Amino acid sequence: MAGRLFVVGTPIGNLGDFSERAKQTLQEVDFIAAEDTRVTLKLLNHFGLKKPMVSYYEHNKDDRGREILARLASGETCALLTDAGMPAISDPGEALVKACHEAGVPVESVPGPCALITALAISGMPSGRFCFEGFLSTNKASRREHLAALKAETRTMLFYEAPHKLPGTLKDMLSAFGNRSIALVRELTKLHEEVWRTDLNTATARYEAETPRGEFVLILAGAPAKEALTFTLEEAVGLARRYLEEGMSCSAAAKRAAAESGIKKGEIYARLQLDESKEKGKNEASHN
Repeated sequence: MAGRLFVVGTPIGNLGDFSERAKQTLQEVDFIAAEDTRVTLKLLNHFGLKKPMVSYYEHNKDDRGREILARLASGETCALLTDAGMPAISDPGEALVKACHEAGVPVESVPGPCALITALAISGMPSGRFCFEGFLSTNKASRREHLAALKAETRTMLFYEAPHKLPGTLKDMLSAFGNRSIALVRELTKLHEEVWRTDLNTATARYEAETPRGEFVLILAGAPAKEALTFTLEEAVGLARRYLEEGMSCSAAAKRAAAESGIKKGEIYARLQLDESKEKGKNEASHN
């Protein structure tokens, strides 16, 4: 009989947001897989709970994930916890959840706070359609390429950002998007929670002169409809190549690039095929 993985949401600042069902789940499972056992121990101690724990984080997720999966397959139950919020959202827990599904181990939700949804709800920014872009790369070139690929995105965009990276990110956003509206939401559910609605020019200037404090959710306005079709064919093909590098098929890459650029899928696909044919010809010539 297979065990079960419980994906348990934890407070993002205010311990009063930890649900009764979450507490009961931690009492009943056999063990906890925690992003940082020290952080989770503080949570357990606050609520008078005791439970065996194993660490599960980015740099041990492969080996430890196999260990956890083996225990679940043998019939044990496990609660997956991140330091704050819902596990598996911009978090290595995603890999464990996927592995459980592939192995036929049931996965059950114990919902809790989530920073991106909470921030969007109190930001006053358009929320009918939005996309979550997670954490941007620490590599400047990769970060700028990521932002450039979002130039024509018309949905509201959400990003997570650490305070020490915020000034550079705001500069890159201003360069990529121009002076759009943005909401900076920080210290959610904590004493100094703040929602600041402004524009990229003002935000960039503020954090050039002031040291950011707290973890941020950035909520950026999407492109006006008139900007959605400003991509050239070359730029659209460049987008598609990026998606090919991420493992998409040629057809899927062309379709996504078409949706984001306004360029017809057939034109992008034909160009990708032509480039592939040229590259193949070069490789054959070099072997002759």
